[in-house]
Amino acid sequence: MSRAEAIDQYHVALKAGQKCYRECVSRGSFPLLQVLDDLLGDTSAAGRMELGLIDIPVDLITGTCYAGRQNAFASNYMPLLPSDTEFAMKWIRLCESALEIGVRDPVSCVEYMGKFYIQEGNKRVSVQKSLGALSISAKVTRLLPADNGDEAVKIYYEFVQFHKCSGLYWVYFDKPGCFARLQNALGYDADYVWTEEERRNFSGGLFRFRWALDRLNKDSSILPLSSALLIWLQMFSMEELLKMEESELDKSIRNIWPEVEAQKQREAIALSTDPKKPSVNLLNRLLLPSHLKMAIIHEAQYEDGDWLRSHDEGWSYMETCLGKDVECRRYLVPEGGSSEEVMNQAIEEGATVLFTTTVNMITACRKVAAKNRNIRILNCSVSMPYPGVRTYYSRIYEAKFVSGAIAGALAKNGVIGYVEENPLYGVPASINAFALGAQMTHPGARIMLKWHCNSERPLHELLDMGVDVISNVDTINPDLSKTQGGLLVKRKDGSLESVASPYWNWGNFYIQIVSSILRGGWDEPNAAAAQAVNYWWGMNCGVVGIRLSPNLPDGVHQLARILRRGIGNGSISPFHCRLYDQNGTQHSDGHRWFGPDELLHMNWLCDNVEGTIPTYDELLPMARQIVRLQGVYRDQIPLEKDEFIP
Repeated sequence: MSRAEAIDQYHVALKAGQKCYRECVSRGSFPLLQVLDDLLGDTSAAGRMELGLIDIPVDLITGTCYAGRQNAFASNYMPLLPSDTEFAMKWIRLCESALEIGVRDPVSCVEYMGKFYIQEGNKRVSVQKSLGALSISAKVTRLLPADNGDEAVKIYYEFVQFHKCSGLYWVYFDKPGCFARLQNALGYDADYVWTEEERRNFSGGLFRFRWALDRLNKDSSILPLSSALLIWLQMFSMEELLKMEESELDKSIRNIWPEVEAQKQREAIALSTDPKKPSVNLLNRLLLPSHLKMAIIHEAQYEDGDWLRSHDEGWSYMETCLGKDVECRRYLVPEGGSSEEVMNQAIEEGATVLFTTTVNMITACRKVAAKNRNIRILNCSVSMPYPGVRTYYSRIYEAKFVSGAIAGALAKNGVIGYVEENPLYGVPASINAFALGAQMTHPGARIMLKWHCNSERPLHELLDMGVDVISNVDTINPDLSKTQGGLLVKRKDGSLESVASPYWNWGNFYIQIVSSILRGGWDEPNAAAAQAVNYWWGMNCGVVGIRLSPNLPDGVHQLARILRRGIGNGSISPFHCRLYDQNGTQHSDGHRWFGPDELLHMNWLCDNVEGTIPTYDELLPMARQIVRLQGVYRDQIPLEKDEFIP
């Protein structure tokens, strides 16, 4: 009986091979097996490693080492030769044996760049693949490529390290850093060697995830299977993956799938630069909420700071203005407590809109969003590519430009200090806008840049240098006479006076975003569904402002008001001028307009700035977490031991 089955199986495999061949030809791709010798050409390998006998995924068997049997197989390893050939007879005998007792003899192959090329046993691979085998036993020799700086080679060497730890070939990524992120998401150190039980559990979870994608008809070509799973594991655990009911797992994948799709979009983030009036038809108007229950969630360690106080003041202002349309409640995450638990508590108590005020909560936001797709969740941060969580921040660089113009007018010798906290997205734009403002009113102005993230006394360092006009880190304080934030001028008696202070008007933001939700405007910026939405509003909608001291000279005060008004109505743009960086590279001839995304991700400094953007290694330990999450070089930061990366 098995003989007849084997013959039938050959005919099935032959049809599959012929179909694959035709499809490859029609789309212009190579229809036969890839030959490793042809792939390598004159390229010399960096070395060879004998891996011994291991199970290899059938899907990763790409071709053969030598051209001798190339024409017998289509690129999917199915046969192409007629059923009356000697090749077909041998294939059928192998298939008959496989059906009776299985395939016992391992094949021999070379692994190169994560793919396998068969040295001996091509027909065994073809038979087992046609019978639906997921893996086969093989004696594997690894051929190491020369490290030429190519990204694909870099990823491969990361895989080699991961394989040394996990022993798995089922996992591969198309971006650097992902293998370390996977170890991290599983709770392992980068060099942790997996146990056999951990290897089995992960493999079981991976295949559960793959089968769920098949059930849901999710296109795994959007991202490699491993990449989709990594996104899932940043919001759920491997234990949950192994224990979830199928319906629960399917729901979780549907919930995180917008993030999977967003990862492949060229522009995964939609920047909203000003409020839009929603277009709502009569039918949708009937479905709009008439009342919103909302929560604002803070972290306790920042409770006494100006940052959270400014959010609370804005929140209270919004509540007063919107009155009975909103019901608001404040929550505090205790030190050492779980943001996720507090957010879940707010939802259990009826909140349908959650505002979280620090970037440290972004991971908890993603986890809660993945399990509650009907809840609107916002995090005060910027440039986060997660469709399930909207982020909000402000274009503070607009106020910094005005502050810089004031500084240039007041600095007699043109030497001006600038203190910044951390090298985050949007910060270089603020430094440059300030420098351009100073240059406008004092053409020879030089900006001396210092950072809190790598110095404990940056303000005093500037004062010790004799600088008497300094833009210090901003504080949210309505009384300029009681603050050492904003633009400081040294008085004759040696004391410091704050003469201008850029600020965030969170009250205006909360009013406009909540009113938009009430009017049905929540979904309009996200029409593509897979895009994340970042609100990055500025002076034009009252979210950014600058307080001016009455002690400013009348002319300077008047100039500041003109600039503030011009930026607000769009007639003045800080960056619409000739621009050169510190290396002499021209970024604008004075006629081009910088787009919002260019400004947000600016990572260079103007030529009149003296100082640099500190590297990650130069940061004080307290600054590293926020730079890891929001830093201008976020994607290049190496993973540290016991550190979580969302």
